[in-house]
Formats: sequence, structure tokens, C-alpha cells
Amino acid sequence: MKAVTPPHTSPVVGIDTLDDPRLRDYANLRDVSLRKSLEAAEGIFIAEGEKVIRRAIEAGYPVRSFLMSERWVDGLRDAIPPGVPCYVAPPADLARVTGFQVHRGALASMARVPLPPVGEVVSGASRILVLEDIVDHTNVGAIFRGAAAFGIEAIVLAPRCADPLYRRSVKVSMGAVFSVPYARMSTWYDGLGALRQLGFDVIALTPAADAEPLPRVVRRSRRPALVLGTEGDGLSARWEGQADVRARIPISPAVDSLNVAAAAAVACYLLTSQD
Repeated sequence: MKAVTPPHTSPVVGIDTLDDPRLRDYANLRDVSLRKSLEAAEGIFIAEGEKVIRRAIEAGYPVRSFLMSERWVDGLRDAIPPGVPCYVAPPADLARVTGFQVHRGALASMARVPLPPVGEVVSGASRILVLEDIVDHTNVGAIFRGAAAFGIEAIVLAPRCADPLYRRSVKVSMGAVFSVPYARMSTWYDGLGALRQLGFDVIALTPAADAEPLPRVVRRSRRPALVLGTEGDGLSARWEGQADVRARIPISPAVDSLNVAAAAAVACYLLTSQD
């Protein structure tokens, strides 16, 4: 395995073994427990694919390094900051390092930046999403993508919600995690009360038959904060009870509920279609 460098952008780095510590950022990307601990400790995340990498760079995330197959170098040459190493390897070697076939050809190790406080992120926003303990990274990424598509201005995460910058979330969102501002609550217990004090109408989304239809709720809401619950159990009793109103998406009685990512996309459309 050799590391090569696009001229005038990055230093040439020689890699003699797949166990080289300089590739540690990319090791075993499918091991969720390992990656959570490593990425938290190192303050990094991994962007996959040219489009996602470019969006992360445009959003201001510093690049630590690149790892890609040779055919992707020319396409990303202009995006590689000066002095940032670019490791190039055959696809089979990439798979041995990362633990999977890197079909999108290119990976970048990015440095995280501190999250702003909730009040700063939602200041000036007219409609937001609030995610309570959604733990599936695919769902988190899909929710961000839907939020970006329909003009949701910010997302607030409960403390235990999955990391939007985990590789799977970033990939599924197609980089939308870089375009929708988000913050994480410091405490869960009074999180919705804090949003209400900031002027939001707190709407708990639920499939319950006795909840109001969401289109009706949206029409009278001045500044909606739509709250989505966990994949299996939905919203906690506390958060559902703290909401100003419970709302449901009207669906066929033949279906009892929607996946949380699908429900979020429909709800985001309904939140923004009243303009």
C-alpha cells in the first residue's frame, strides 16, 4: 500500500503496512462500539463519498486526512487542503482497513467542532424538530435529510439521541447533517419546558387515535417544535404529557403507524406546506 499526494496540496506519505497508526481513524468502521469510543475520544468523524466530503468541508469542518482509491484522487484534488495527507490504496486494501467495501471510493477523517447551545441554534427559527432518544443512526440521518428537504430550520436532540455525525448517519443524510443546525440538550427532564420558554408550541407526534390531525394543529401553531419519539415505544410519557398538544398524521386504518423517519418526512412537509 502506498500513499500518494496530489501536487501542491498535500505531503507525500509512505504507508508500508495496513496496520500503520496513521490509518487509525479509518480502522473497523463497522464496529459501532469501537467507533463511538474512538470518535468521542479523538473528536473526529468520518465522511464518505465525494459529495458528502465536499459538503463537510464547505460547512467548515477541518480535514485531518483522506483515504481513497486512486481513481478518486483527480475528482477530489481541488478539495484537498494544503498539508492534509491523502492515503491511496486499492479497493481491497481499503476494505481490509475499514471492514467493508468502500463503494463510494473516498473517505475523509474530519475534526468535530463544539456544538452550540440549544438557545443559540433555535434563535430565529420558526419551526424545529426535537428528537427524543432515537438511537438508530440510519433513522437520524434520514430525518436530517427530510428536514433539509422541507426547510426545517433547526433540530434539537435529547441527551441520549444517536450521533448525527456517526458515519452511517452522515451517509444516509447525504450531508444534510452539515446543513441543518442542531444542538443537544444538556438535560432531558425539563428539555421541552425550556423550548416552550423560548416561544415554541410543543407538538408531540403520536399515532394515537385520540390525537388531533397534524395539519389542523399546524394551521394554528405560531412556532411549532415537533417532537418525535423512539423507534419502538415512541415518546416517553413525560415528554408526551409536557407537550402543548398531541398530533397524529392521518393514515389508512390498515396501517397502525409509520417508521419514525417516514413520519418525520411527512410531518416536515406538513409543517412547511402552510406557507
